[in-house]
Amino acid sequence: MYIKGVGMTKFGVSDKLSHQLAHEAALEALQDADLKFAQIDAIVCSSIEWFFSIEKQRHFASMLASVFSTNKPIIRVPAACGSSGAGFWFAQQQEFDHVLVIGAEKLMTCKTESITEEFMMAAESKWEQDEGLNFPAQNALIAQEYMSAYPQSTTEHLAKIALKNHDNAFLNPKARFYQKKVTLEQIRDSPMVCSPLRMFDCSVSVDGAAAAVLSKDKTDIRVAGSDLCTDYISPFERDSNTSWDATVEAAKNAYAMAGIEPCDVDVAELHDAFTIVELIASEDLGFAKKGHACNAIDDGAFCLDGKLPINPSGGLKAKGHPISATGLAQIYELTKQLRGEAGDRQVANPKTALAQNIGGAGGTVSVHVLRKV
Repeated sequence: MYIKGVGMTKFGVSDKLSHQLAHEAALEALQDADLKFAQIDAIVCSSIEWFFSIEKQRHFASMLASVFSTNKPIIRVPAACGSSGAGFWFAQQQEFDHVLVIGAEKLMTCKTESITEEFMMAAESKWEQDEGLNFPAQNALIAQEYMSAYPQSTTEHLAKIALKNHDNAFLNPKARFYQKKVTLEQIRDSPMVCSPLRMFDCSVSVDGAAAAVLSKDKTDIRVAGSDLCTDYISPFERDSNTSWDATVEAAKNAYAMAGIEPCDVDVAELHDAFTIVELIASEDLGFAKKGHACNAIDDGAFCLDGKLPINPSGGLKAKGHPISATGLAQIYELTKQLRGEAGDRQVANPKTALAQNIGGAGGTVSVHVLRKV
């Protein structure tokens, strides 16, 4: 299928509710696609529907039916932080001419302890939750295992990932940290969250929504490859946490569908919920040899003017992570990049782009390859 239109709200603190944010992003996507809502055949939506939310609503699809005054089919696809990436993949499997895909989340009115508990439910098994293993601690253990296996990789490389993504977000008007400068020293000296991860190694929760119109009509952007794979929810069930099988398998399949190799990708949006996740993903996707992403980071290969810019939007780290909207926010950014509409953060002449969206700690992974037609 082809991407006919994209839309996205500004990420940050909003006075709008999740369905209102979804409506805003959807209207922008429809306008970009030059379509009326009446021409949409179905909607695929993603939202966590938090049990503690002020919205007091556990039926997001029906809420959208009210917002759009429609009886069209609306299906919700939940996959934790990978929800709208999974929704984007699911929408491609449907036999419709035009599908509107939406992801939205309202997080900033939620208490930290409530969000922490909800994240544990999405990333760990019951037994790990009972032991108090929260999401930052889980990813800190992954970072410890990785650095033990590949001691050439250090916290300095994680700090450089954070700096790169903040530098990119500085140029993105829709990012949480737009025009907010961060230095390497600030990152190095930020509070320790869970060793070796510091505050700047962790993504930020925001309110936000993103949307895309998938169509059978030929447009300037084709979805050349797309796959979704899953893995054990508990990292202790896996042989190793220095590589995530779901990413490797989804990428292999998406590359095969698109008829490309990793070296053909010109720009990528990776799921940097934590800096260690971006580092591991860059290797799992074939952008660096195992254990050697640190060399590419030192060389600036993943910077905006590097060989393969990663997260030109600022990523989850600095654009913000509104959970269910994250995967589609990646599609929004890459569509803008391929069209040459990314402004000050525009990558030089990209033809092929890749988005990787993760639910949990590698539990659900979608990989999408977009090509400029």
